[in-house]
Amino acid sequence: MKSSRLIESVTSCAFLVLAFLLLGFGSAAASDSPQKPGHVAASVMVKAVESNEVQLPAEFQMAMYENLVSEIEKSKKFGHVYRDGDQKAAADPNLLTLEVSLQGFKKGSAEARQVTTVAGATSIRALVHLSDGKGQSLLNKNVNGRVLFFGENLRATYNFAKAVAKQVGQGTY
Repeated sequence: MKSSRLIESVTSCAFLVLAFLLLGFGSAAASDSPQKPGHVAASVMVKAVESNEVQLPAEFQMAMYENLVSEIEKSKKFGHVYRDGDQKAAADPNLLTLEVSLQGFKKGSAEARQVTTVAGATSIRALVHLSDGKGQSLLNKNVNGRVLFFGENLRATYNFAKAVAKQVGQGTY
């Protein structure tokens, strides 16, 4: 009888120690962040895509904007991602502004891409500009998005947004 109680007691203690260790490590990992203590993450407002010189079909313009917002949110680089025109952004002291100015667009053909790997590519080229609240430039870079082989034409907007999020994510703001 005493040996079975002893085994139960040791097992219970081991279980409790294991549970505390797991909870302690889990909360420490969840609270770890790449930011310095006391550092407030910057927020970003994604402005509407400008296409003054280049004609961009409405579905591409909308898909490009939505993909930009989505990919920048997924990057978790910023404390908050605001959409163009959001009134709450004006009160944010750490607000950055992301502007995309379209420089080139070529609508390809999904059918042509299926037949041949050379023809039918869809490509987007734009200047990406990130600035702080004082208007100081933090990033000014040409970024491309394209669909070369398989996929629908709008996939180029997704590829473009991923490339922008990668470029923006490399900086320290």
